[in-house]
Amino acid sequence: MFGLFETGFANFTPQNGVMLAIGGLLLYLGIAKKMEPLLLVPIGFGVLLINLPLGGLMETIVEGRVVEAYAVGGEPAGLLSRIFYYGLVWEIVPAFIFLGLGAMTDFGPVIANPKTLLLGAGAQFGVYAAFFIALAIGFNINEAASIGIIGGADGPTTIFLTNRLAPALIGATAVSAYTYMAMVPIIQPPIIKALTTKKERAIYMKPQLRPVSRLEKVLFPIIGAIIIILLVPKSAPLIGMFTLGNLLKESGVTDRLANTAATAFIDILTILLGISVGAFMSAASFLKAETLMIFGLGIAAFAASTFFGVILAKFMNLFLKEKINPMIGAAGVSAVPMAARVVQRMGQQANPRNFLLMHAMGPNIAGVIGTATAAGIFLGMLG
Repeated sequence: MFGLFETGFANFTPQNGVMLAIGGLLLYLGIAKKMEPLLLVPIGFGVLLINLPLGGLMETIVEGRVVEAYAVGGEPAGLLSRIFYYGLVWEIVPAFIFLGLGAMTDFGPVIANPKTLLLGAGAQFGVYAAFFIALAIGFNINEAASIGIIGGADGPTTIFLTNRLAPALIGATAVSAYTYMAMVPIIQPPIIKALTTKKERAIYMKPQLRPVSRLEKVLFPIIGAIIIILLVPKSAPLIGMFTLGNLLKESGVTDRLANTAATAFIDILTILLGISVGAFMSAASFLKAETLMIFGLGIAAFAASTFFGVILAKFMNLFLKEKINPMIGAAGVSAVPMAARVVQRMGQQANPRNFLLMHAMGPNIAGVIGTATAAGIFLGMLG
């Protein structure tokens, strides 16, 4: 007979309540504040679902015993544990999200202004800064690499690398990366303002970049894939999918494939990714010192990436006749196009004539390539 003790109410703990509050906060930020709702709404709802006891959504079978939370090495038995295992652990979703991102990306700003590639690389210094900090405070080298990559603000890359090097941390690093991606408009402006003067933020950049030919746009993903993968072979899954998606877009003969990859395909993947990442945030796995340390290191990594991107732009201005607005260096993180939008908004606040979006998209796109390459370097060394 069904009794009270078989309900979720009887098994509800204060820790579950804390996690429901966190899930509610993510939903509030996504719905009411419109902060990256495509990410925060499915993640927030996943947090709610997994913290309602006895639902069995993340059940895993380990040595014939059913474990309610996801367990590394077990066989998934719940709805969300299956999505998580076959989608993320098997690395299908992160790689295919890169395919969709490539189909949505215009490499024109990078091709028209190649020096912005340096700004995308500069922002990766935050990845290595967090890596060494994590090592210093006691994480092993694989865990430190997985934590450091959060600084690139690239969720799929973080999941891809963590799954290879430190699968036990995949929930904490994934949630950290996606949370900070969504919070770009809150995190970056204070750092940018602290590093720049109002005069620097007002530097005017001509909105018109040089025209980029169709041939250049077709050759760029092909040549880029060949060079990057030859240099860093372990980056092949992410860089390969990213450049393939872009080639579908720019070739002019595969519009149907490009449109599908950039719309319905990536939307489906985003739902699966968001809800399974949120489902990893159970009270048992999330409310512990290690996870909170990873969250702290994640924001340090992201802040350091923003810091180094702006500093590199200021350094480049020492040698450039036509100065660049140093804020575009902050867009060198992989949060596309959130970081570029932040730069655009701050640029117009400082100088209403400024239109920095296209200039910021160059470092932003370079940041995606840079973070995927950094992940490939870590895999080549440690994987």
